[in-house]
Amino acid sequence: MPATTTAIPATTTAKAAKTIKVTKATATSRTAKKPQTAFRPLPKKPLPAGWPRERYESYNRRLKAMRLAIALLDAGVYTPERARNRTIRNTAARIGVHRPSNITCRMVRDLILETH
Repeated sequence: MPATTTAIPATTTAKAAKTIKVTKATATSRTAKKPQTAFRPLPKKPLPAGWPRERYESYNRRLKAMRLAIALLDAGVYTPERARNRTIRNTAARIGVHRPSNITCRMVRDLILETH
């Protein structure tokens, strides 16, 4: 019985080669990029209706603390001791977030502590 062979179409091989080339090009371009200097928070989405007011407040407080913790980590503040209220509030002003309360500042320090 003769052996059957199937030929791969040239277009499929060319597409695979292009895909590999694109993947290699994007991998090298990612490493060549400079790190971002400023943190930009994601756009806010509306919350679902029907929650109690306290739940909205705590949810928004946690989101704000998370945004601030990410911005501080990007700025090089890796320990809670270096994240004083003044530093957190200056970061909030820099990224365009309202001035955080003492409770929010404490939450930011707790988040930084959890990451390291």
